[in-house]
Amino acid sequence: MDKKRIVVKVGTNVMTNKDNRIVGPVLKNLVRQIATLYEQDIHVVLVSSGSAIAGKEILGEIAIKDASKRRQVFSSVGQPRMMRHYYSIFHDYGMRCAQVLATKRDFSPGIHRENMINCYESLLSEGIIPIANEDDAVSVTMSMFSDNDELASLVAELIGADSLIILSDTDGLYTGHPDDEDSEKLNKVQVDQNVEKYVQESGKGEGEGRGGMESKIKIAKSTASKNITTYIANGKNENVILDIMDGKPVGTKFTE
Repeated sequence: MDKKRIVVKVGTNVMTNKDNRIVGPVLKNLVRQIATLYEQDIHVVLVSSGSAIAGKEILGEIAIKDASKRRQVFSSVGQPRMMRHYYSIFHDYGMRCAQVLATKRDFSPGIHRENMINCYESLLSEGIIPIANEDDAVSVTMSMFSDNDELASLVAELIGADSLIILSDTDGLYTGHPDDEDSEKLNKVQVDQNVEKYVQESGKGEGEGRGGMESKIKIAKSTASKNITTYIANGKNENVILDIMDGKPVGTKFTE
């Protein structure tokens, strides 16, 4: 029997504190859950944000004003730091991880896509956890993903994943602003439901990250329509991934 495959995307807001600094215990909790799934013969691909924030932690403010060039610099410097974090934590669990960088054009039909498939299949066959991220150093304009949610969706489709779990800093999709007493969390959404009407701009900054709930709904519906069950859930909850895989009513589940 083929092993179950899932893609887990962790956003910048999950792994940072109010000062926009990487929170180590959050990464450790994430890896702990992935290690538990690995013991259950569930293959996981991790799509991780955080490189730009990690780079900014190292460099502080820089003289470059152009937003695109700033992102290239911060991400280039931050990528090795993020991988050092993950390598160390996975090593503590006796596991190995690998970095897979990509631009949007790598998913277009052709040799690049075939190479991507071969890379993921080879890593998974060896029990190595692929950690995917956008190749921010060279990914600009047309080769950029809208955000890492889109990258996670494309990876899920590429590897034939059973599920995609998008971890954010909210418990899921609500019928209003999550802080409003009258708002209710939607436990399940079908792709033809008009839930976009519930999205409200909170006005919160997202540091160096991209994407918001409106983007997540779009990606979740698109992915679910490809028969990949998709979840939006709070990545700061201790056992969120394990709870979802156990079928508990955690987050918002998107299905066909």
